[in-house]
Amino acid sequence: MDTPYEELIRKILKDPQSSREIKIQRLRHLEDDARALQRAASESAMNSDDGWQAELRLVRLALEQLGASRVRKGAASL
Repeated sequence: MDTPYEELIRKILKDPQSSREIKIQRLRHLEDDARALQRAASESAMNSDDGWQAELRLVRLALEQLGASRVRKGAASL
């Protein structure tokens, strides 16, 4: 059974109406959201195994599948 995040990624990848560039843009937004939530979890008392790492990995795999280049944000980024 897929998580809602996996379903969203699948919908983006299979959307016949969206171009590759639009799909990448939508996935980048998800990547930013997952990274921000992961960062918030690491800075608070939230459970360290909250699933954000897995979701971030799924988004990055989808971006690789589309041939998107990896964006490096710097040493402090997750």
